Amino acid sequence: MARAIERIDRDLAMLEEAIRAIAAELQSAYTIYLTLLGEAVRKQLILASYHLCTQGYPENFLKLSLNQRQKLQQAIRKLGKQLSEQLLTYVNGEAVPEDEVVAENAGNDDEEIVVENSRLNPPDSSKPVELAKWQNSLEELTQQALKKISHDTNVLLQKADILPKKVPEPILEAAAAASEAAAEIMPGPPNLLNLVIEIDDEQDEEESSLTQIMAINLRLGEVEFADATLASSRKQIRNILVQLQKLGREYQKKQRERSIAEAEAAWRSSWYED
Repeated sequence: MARAIERIDRDLAMLEEAIRAIAAELQSAYTIYLTLLGEAVRKQLILASYHLCTQGYPENFLKLSLNQRQKLQQAIRKLGKQLSEQLLTYVNGEAVPEDEVVAENAGNDDEEIVVENSRLNPPDSSKPVELAKWQNSLEELTQQALKKISHDTNVLLQKADILPKKVPEPILEAAAAASEAAAEIMPGPPNLLNLVIEIDDEQDEEESSLTQIMAINLRLGEVEFADATLASSRKQIRNILVQLQKLGREYQKKQRERSIAEAEAAWRSSWYED
């Protein structure tokens, strides 16, 4: 029985070594993917903002002075740059300074937009369960980062008097969540929300009007769909995860075998005839 346990331990050691190699490959693939994602988001954020300002609210954009337009554009670029840096901190298990200022308000020099930071610790690269948790957390943080930059850009556009200030935040959040839940690519320009809402008249509580609203809503599926290199990088991650899942099943099976072998040995060692 001792020899059986030793054999199982050798098998487990070999599996752990293989899992460590896959883990390193996965982390490298995510580093490449998040680098590409950061660049893609920077470009698509600018394109979505351009469409919103020139097609959605051209009159409001034209009311801005040249200096105000330039400040708005610079603030949007800063948000994209900060996101690129933040995404890489997730996969590397590092943290950027808390409450780092990433963009100045385009309409008021005294106000700032702040982005909160999250930290993701590296996993035990020999344990499939820990790797799976790390990968899931990484995906969740990536989704949260896209939601945050969408929100921050909309705040910029509201403060610059491009987006209407009357739009309740919960409505935008609910609309964004609904569009995120849809698996298909949304019709119309990518990474934008289009919705019609009813806004009450402040002077007359009984009066209200239907207003069409356009807002920034970066969606991971749309960002990947628009960038072939990024989509290819995502496919590479999926392939690695398939290998990891296969090794994980083998690892669990060997652990089960070891537990059974240990239990059988323990039974024999404690058994005695009356």
